[in-house]
Amino acid sequence: MLIAFNKPYGVLCQFTDRSTPPRPTLASFGLPADVYAAGRLDHDSEGLLLLTDDGTLAHRITDPRHKLPKTYRVQVEGAPSPDQLQALRDGVTLNDGPTRPAQVALLASPPALWPRDPPVRFRKTVPDAWLELTIHEGRNRQVRRMTAAVGLPTLRLVRVAIGGWALGDLAPGAWQALDPTTGPARIRD
Repeated sequence: MLIAFNKPYGVLCQFTDRSTPPRPTLASFGLPADVYAAGRLDHDSEGLLLLTDDGTLAHRITDPRHKLPKTYRVQVEGAPSPDQLQALRDGVTLNDGPTRPAQVALLASPPALWPRDPPVRFRKTVPDAWLELTIHEGRNRQVRRMTAAVGLPTLRLVRVAIGGWALGDLAPGAWQALDPTTGPARIRD
């Protein structure tokens, strides 16, 4: 079984939380029993999360050797310069080593997304911009660290695709079953 879930802002990518007070988890969304996240999104990130009950499939989705691209729409603080965009394309050095090169495009207008709750704080004197960024690895908070490393802190981060699976028009908190055999052929043996 393979599930596409649009993870809302503030939800943990796990089914339980032992903190006090407890934070929202995947258990609140009526997902099928025995599925678990194939990869993660931070609680302050949104968008496509794949869940499965198949350990082999989960491994193939998350293992960096398969180099599944992960595509994000990223709202950053500041007006990106050509040099900053090129630095992201070339790969940046983080505290855990250099990243692989990324595909980066400056979007001409904000993408058509649902409103975030709570909304991103608007500051009249500080410009922001939207990027489409695709990476081929998945380090902890990698996109946020990459944009910060080039002087463009992330304000909002929405994953829109993993390999050949896309979020499409799935609403926040909604999920749908996918056919795992129709995904990217390169993750199967």
